[in-house]
Amino acid sequence: MLEDKIADVIIIGGGPAGLTAAIYAARLGMKTQVFERWMLGGRAADAPEIWNFPGFPEGISGVELTGRMIKQAEMFGADLRTPEEVPNLSLDSQIKSVTTRSGSFQCYSVIIATGTQRKKLLVPGEAKFLGRGVSYCAVCDGPLFRGKVVAVVGSGVEAFEDAHYLSSLAEKVILITHNEEITAEKVLVDECEKKGNVEIVKAKLKSIIGGEIVTSVKIVHFNGDEEEIPVDGIFPSLGGVPMTNLVKKAGILVDKRGCLKVDRRQAANVEGVYAAGDCTCGGMQIVNAAGEGAMAAMQAFRYVKKIKK
Repeated sequence: MLEDKIADVIIIGGGPAGLTAAIYAARLGMKTQVFERWMLGGRAADAPEIWNFPGFPEGISGVELTGRMIKQAEMFGADLRTPEEVPNLSLDSQIKSVTTRSGSFQCYSVIIATGTQRKKLLVPGEAKFLGRGVSYCAVCDGPLFRGKVVAVVGSGVEAFEDAHYLSSLAEKVILITHNEEITAEKVLVDECEKKGNVEIVKAKLKSIIGGEIVTSVKIVHFNGDEEEIPVDGIFPSLGGVPMTNLVKKAGILVDKRGCLKVDRRQAANVEGVYAAGDCTCGGMQIVNAAGEGAMAAMQAFRYVKKIKK
């Protein structure tokens, strides 16, 4: 095997974490490849407006922000490949193997940046109104609904945390449990109940309704009665599923939630393997993902430099 055919680092995932890792790695002179299974930019590219990323006080669309990241990574020489799904990894030797649908690639280090997949409601209107009233990130998009009526859907901790946060922005928050049983801690439920503008409705969401944007939701109470409720926005908060089956098979440790276990240097339990972004469950924010991606790339650089001496 010729050494010049071996990449210094292969990054799996092309969202903000993976793209930032690519920018840093390529700029450090590493031979860098990025494999993204679907679309470069990840879920961040779906955000209609991002108001909390440093340096953009006027806001920026997810497409534009991630587009700039893509351009910057390519400018420094990163090889970005999409759609390029990775069904198999071999990480137990110094030269690691990453298998994609189009072939097998070798490298000295790997950065996992596969993100998470938000649990979907799977109801009519959910996909249609994504970015037009439907959002999976209350912290990201909540300010867009200041003074309006929003619905949060879920019965767990994430849903009640989102409802509590949105209550400081929205005129009214309707928390639709979607399940008969509330699984969030009682103290969190009590905090939401104390809020004068939070209403907890035990019902199942049936559909999301609107024209160009969301105008209402249809729910089914657990006694069978249906009701249509006017809302301006809806936040499904059923939790996220880290896309980690691939790395678990390769021997990477995950916690009980499926989040990759990393240390403060973003290093996983296998030497030369790092992880960054939502797959580590470290904040679920673009700025967190970017920071973790930068750290992972710098640590990968130090590791590769050491073994290639």
